[in-house]
Amino acid sequence: MHDPATAASAVNAPHPTIRVRDLRKTFNVPVREGGLSAAARSLVRRETREIAAVAGISFEIAPGEVVGFLGPNGAGKTTSLKMLSGLLYPTSGEATVLGHVPSRRESAFLRRITMVMGNRNQLQWDLPALDSFELNRAVYRLEPAEFRRTRDEFIELLDLGELVKKPVRNLSLGERMKMEFVGALLHRPQVLFLDEPTLGLDVTMQKRIRSFVAEYNRRFGATVLLTSHYMADVQALCRRVIVIHHGRILFDGNLADLAVRFNATKTIGVTLKDAGSDGESPDLSVYGEIVPSDDDRILLMVPRAEAAEVTTRLLRDLPVADLTIEDPPIEDVIEQVFAEARDEREQPAEARSR
Repeated sequence: MHDPATAASAVNAPHPTIRVRDLRKTFNVPVREGGLSAAARSLVRRETREIAAVAGISFEIAPGEVVGFLGPNGAGKTTSLKMLSGLLYPTSGEATVLGHVPSRRESAFLRRITMVMGNRNQLQWDLPALDSFELNRAVYRLEPAEFRRTRDEFIELLDLGELVKKPVRNLSLGERMKMEFVGALLHRPQVLFLDEPTLGLDVTMQKRIRSFVAEYNRRFGATVLLTSHYMADVQALCRRVIVIHHGRILFDGNLADLAVRFNATKTIGVTLKDAGSDGESPDLSVYGEIVPSDDDRILLMVPRAEAAEVTTRLLRDLPVADLTIEDPPIEDVIEQVFAEARDEREQPAEARSR
C-alpha cells in the first residue's frame, strides 16, 4: 500500500555526502627470495603477487555526520581515504563524494574537500605559517576579506597568537598540527578526511584538536571521516563507527552498540566501607571475575545479563561504600572485534562455510 508520508520523507531525505559501493583496491607487489641468484632472476622476470588492501567495502555517510573509521595498521583505512579523496584510483567498485567521482579530481570537487594526515607536513618548512596561508588563498582563489576572516577565526579558535609568524620548522609538533588544520580548512571544505590527526600529540593538544574539529563541524555542517588509534578522539567526536579489518567492514553502526554486540559483559566497580573483622577483605571472586585495577576499587567482570542480580547481591551481602556499573573500555571491545575476525580467518574454509 502506498504511504504518502513515507514517500514524502524519502523525497526530502538528504542525499548521502559519501556513497561507497563494493570499493576495492589491489596492489601488485614485487616478491623474490633472498640471495644474489634470486636478484639476478628478478632482472629478467619479476614476480609479483596481489595484495587486497581494500576488499569490497560499502557504506554511506550523511551530510554533517562525523564517523570514526577504525582498524589496526594495514586494515585499509588510509587506502580507503586516499581513494575517497582522489589520491588513489580504485581497482573496482564505485565511490562518490558530494556527487563527484573522486578519481576524476575535478576542481569543483577538490575545492570542497580536504585531507589532514597526522605527522605529515604540508606547510612550507622555512616560512611562517602566515605565508603558507597566503599561498593557499591564491591556490583556492579565495576572496581576500573572506579569507582573512576565516584565517583569524581559526587562529583564535586554536589559540595560535604570534606563533603564526614563526617559521614552521621552529614550532612544536602540536603547534605544527594546529597550523596544518588552519591551512587545510581555509577554503571551508564540506568534507574532511582526517587520518590520525592527533598522532604523537600530548593529551592537552589532542583535546584542543578534537574541540576544533567538533566546532568546525557545528559551525559549517561539514562531514567528517576520521581514523584514529586514540579512542578518546572517537568517543569525543563520533556517534557512529565503521570498523574495518583486512580490507573488509566488520561493523558499521552506533558506537554504543559496538559494546553490546561484541562484548557480553559489564564491569562492576566496588568500594567497601571497611575490611572484614579480621582485617582481611572479603573474597569477591564468588560474584564475578576479578580484573586488575589501578585504584582502590575492586573490579568485577560479569555477564551483561547477570549484572543487575550480582549488584543486588553485593549491596545485600557487603558494606558497600560505592558501586558503579560500566561497559568495558571501547579499546577492549575493538580488540575483541579484531580477535574474532582473526580467529574466523584462521579457521579452515569448510568450517567457515557451515
